[in-house]
Amino acid sequence: MDWLTILTRGFWCGCAALGFGVLFNAPTRTLLPTWICGCVAGLIKFSGLSPAVGLSVIVSSFLASLGASSIGIPLCKWRNVPLIVIAIPSIIPLVPGAFAYRAMMGLMKLTRHIPQNYSNMIADTVYNGVMALFIVVAITLGLLIAVMVTGLRPLKGPA
Repeated sequence: MDWLTILTRGFWCGCAALGFGVLFNAPTRTLLPTWICGCVAGLIKFSGLSPAVGLSVIVSSFLASLGASSIGIPLCKWRNVPLIVIAIPSIIPLVPGAFAYRAMMGLMKLTRHIPQNYSNMIADTVYNGVMALFIVVAITLGLLIAVMVTGLRPLKGPA
């Protein structure tokens, strides 16, 4: 994966974060900080996944969430909004939709009939479900660690 691809994916993660900010009816003054945090999250995640670095998707998602939250903390103070307004839309693009989808599809296939490759299908379904769970936990830990280190109360509103 070259750097242009990483930059492009980071840009589109920022656009996805911006879309979630609009979807959640975030104030207009928070849309640029949301886009910035989403870009940072995408850049960190896809840089970690590049063959040059070679991190797993779990570690990359954790670092991306930690980075986006760390950037989001001064931005939320600057815009005088709770951290949740900027951080949550910016880390939603990190959510492992493909793993969760494959796990659910595997569960649905397993309930219909017993296929010939039953043990392989169970193994794939469990793998995808566990990966989705671990990535969600890693994203959550990245957000919580950034909040705990700074001592910021995440739901504190404007003064």
